[in-house]
Amino acid sequence: MDPAPASNASPEAPVESLAHRYTRLRATTEALCAPLSAEDAALQSMPDASPAKWHLAHTGWFFETFVLLPGLRGYTHFDPRYEMLFNSYYRSVGEPYPRPRRGLLSRPSLEEVLRYRRHVDAAMGELLAAPHEAERSELLAVVELGLQHEQQHQELLLTDVKHLLHQNPLRPAYRASGRASAIASAAARLDFVPWPGGFAGIGHAGPGFAFDNEGPRHRRWLEPFALATRLVTNGEWMAFMADRGYERPELWLSDGFEAVTAGGWRAPLYWERDGQGFSHFTLDGLQPVRAEEPVCHVSAYEADAFARWAGARLPGEDEWEVMAADRPVEGNFVESARLRPATAREMPLPAQLFGDVWEWTRSAYAAYPGYTPPPGALGEYNGKFMCNQLVLRGGSCATPRSHVRASYRNFFPPGARWQFSGVRLARDAR
Repeated sequence: MDPAPASNASPEAPVESLAHRYTRLRATTEALCAPLSAEDAALQSMPDASPAKWHLAHTGWFFETFVLLPGLRGYTHFDPRYEMLFNSYYRSVGEPYPRPRRGLLSRPSLEEVLRYRRHVDAAMGELLAAPHEAERSELLAVVELGLQHEQQHQELLLTDVKHLLHQNPLRPAYRASGRASAIASAAARLDFVPWPGGFAGIGHAGPGFAFDNEGPRHRRWLEPFALATRLVTNGEWMAFMADRGYERPELWLSDGFEAVTAGGWRAPLYWERDGQGFSHFTLDGLQPVRAEEPVCHVSAYEADAFARWAGARLPGEDEWEVMAADRPVEGNFVESARLRPATAREMPLPAQLFGDVWEWTRSAYAAYPGYTPPPGALGEYNGKFMCNQLVLRGGSCATPRSHVRASYRNFFPPGARWQFSGVRLARDAR
């Protein structure tokens, strides 16, 4: 499932800017795949993940299906069979190939998929050079959506590759890099920043792009609360583990403790015992767990149990948004090339609101008041997933910086652990 929804917004950038961004973002996706072998790119580690080769093809399929076929006169399919193979979940345009079986697609080859991308890119270049004037606004809005969709899959590609490589007992690194090996400073003391309560505007206010699930903007009444000054760290998580946090049912939601028992969870995903301490698998391979860095790859169930243990709770997504609304989108994103969370830097508090890890909230992923899905097939991008999911906020170290804003709503089932997800605490005001 793509982790975010579609947009009704028209882009503000002129066509030349879209053409430049299209070329740059498409090249970025392929650069992220450059460290992978053809074998790496074809494998699927679990039903919730997809092969890198499929991500490459699906993002081309998106532009072909929703931009080129309806918008470029004379465009022809690279291969009509790809309509089914690389459709994700848009049943309005055909029956998709089953997601759990994407790793069985040894053909087309990686080389053929890259040729498919060249075919789509050439046609998109033609379209962006001379769009039909009567269709310009609507067409460019879908192109913008396609670029945002490509950035979603850049992040998914990294999370899926990490999960795949972790299945290998050799624990191979995605890349050969020393970027994450520098000694970090100690984490700042955890404190809480109060918010006085009252009515608050929630949802995208513009200008610029937003997915449809970020609106309509509306007012909510919030009781006074306080938000933690930084993310929960590995060291704090180890204290939770040492206090038998994974073994105490009184800390857990019922479904959460069922997941702990069934999965044998005793630590975050990718953690391994290393003598008296822990190592964890990163995109740079197996690395020591550093106490000062934010904890990562935990489910909403684990985040909720930790918050109970710590005498706190998870924030509501509206509480998170009012704290982040006036902040610049700055932090540790994919552009830093670190590809793992970093210790909080000196910045206005609360710190680390953007980047490092997606922050679980206690909010169910549901429609805002007045929301209706967009018409047509693109209405499937979002609305039908507003069930059995929780909202995450803020982006991660694998998220493109230009893809995130304070109103952005990511969403996953509460048991998901393979995303770069972590924890920020909140409290009711006393």
